[in-house]
Amino acid sequence: MVSLGLVVAQFNKERPITHEMEAAGREAAAERGADIVDTIEVPGAYDAPLAADRLARRDEVDAVAVIGAIITGDTDHDRVIADAAATGLTDVSLDRDTPVAFGVSGPGMSQAEAEERIPKGAEAVESAIDLAEEL
Repeated sequence: MVSLGLVVAQFNKERPITHEMEAAGREAAAERGADIVDTIEVPGAYDAPLAADRLARRDEVDAVAVIGAIITGDTDHDRVIADAAATGLTDVSLDRDTPVAFGVSGPGMSQAEAEERIPKGAEAVESAIDLAEEL
């Protein structure tokens, strides 16, 4: 059985997007027989690499799935956040030799587009499981 760490960005928590993405991820883990051993909630996607790193250091964690939504605002800040999060999470995966699945939707998406991408939470968990099993 694969043991997962889960990181959930809370920036859009007042809207149900990240909570629904997390619920979809948990359902996917249960369907695949994986165990989510710990969940860390972080303020936003930018904060996810440190939490993912802490989980990836743990012996009982086979892979980490990161879930979040970056919705476009009035500036290009969403692109900066998405790039920093993706780069940081890639570094964690390579430095820790642990799969880190990127389930952060955005940037450049509206609220409606973010809602359409709620299933990405399940896809991130499934990717983490697949890679842990493969490696």
